[in-house]
Amino acid sequence: MRVVIGGGTGLIGSALAHRLLEDGHEVVVLTRSPGTAAGGGGPEAAGPGHLRRVTWTAAPAGPGEPEPAWWEAVEGAGAVVNLAGESIAAGRWTPRQKERILQSRLQATRALVQAIAAARRKPAVLVSGSAVGYYGPRGDEAIDETAPPGTDFLSRVCVAWEAEARKAEEAGVRVALVRTGLVLAREGGALPRLVLPFRLGAGGPLGSGRQWVPWIHVDDLVGLIRFLLAAEGQEGPFNGTAPHPVTNRDFARVLGKVLGRPAWLPAPAFALRLALGEMADALLLSGQRAVPRRALAEGFVFRFPEVEPALRDVLGR
Repeated sequence: MRVVIGGGTGLIGSALAHRLLEDGHEVVVLTRSPGTAAGGGGPEAAGPGHLRRVTWTAAPAGPGEPEPAWWEAVEGAGAVVNLAGESIAAGRWTPRQKERILQSRLQATRALVQAIAAARRKPAVLVSGSAVGYYGPRGDEAIDETAPPGTDFLSRVCVAWEAEARKAEEAGVRVALVRTGLVLAREGGALPRLVLPFRLGAGGPLGSGRQWVPWIHVDDLVGLIRFLLAAEGQEGPFNGTAPHPVTNRDFARVLGKVLGRPAWLPAPAFALRLALGEMADALLLSGQRAVPRRALAEGFVFRFPEVEPALRDVLGR
């Protein structure tokens, strides 16, 4: 099967491409920089499948404009995966940066949906990224996919992002949405930045430490996406989080244990807010006790349901 991945050179996209190539699929990675890939050397040698990189602008064609050359990759593909978007932690959330975060997701999704709608032989499924930020800060409430959206910036981004992806349903394409939590991976993402203060002996909880961390091992996230590519009839939102979220205090304690380093020095909330502004509250000082109810109900099996084995695997401990 040919699988087209928008944003295929990022952390999750690269890991997904590796696994699909191991399975023998043809993978087409849509990227602004076709000569590079995340994960050290890219997925070329990962397995028997065939990899092709195609340059795209991640912007939809305007009225009367010719079809972009990359649309031919979508024509006849078995599936499309949409993971494109500006990193939410790339910089302080100025009004300009917030607009980039939003528009990078909307434009890329709109472009893919436009290509899907124009295809004569349409893919069977679009698996599109989202985030547990959809729900907003929720305290200790256990959150599954039936919970309503929040009202903060990330919630509004996720609502708009998912709405763009679901327009592919108008073309008769099944759409599954993966609301991802904190991805644990050695190659990148947030974990290396969380590990650094522990290695320096300054690790500990963030703020009060009572906020929940909806985490997932990168292998399980890739496994869930592959599961949704093949699971006929499964559509709508799925929480891309492990079955057992933990509080930030417990996450810090386990991380310190795995690293053999102290985990007693908290990062004060006021200092995080001073350094990061609005982003501190959205990403570090609040959270969601999100659980993957739908994935479990559909029979998906997590390799790493508990945080300590997941961290030991990722950190080689």
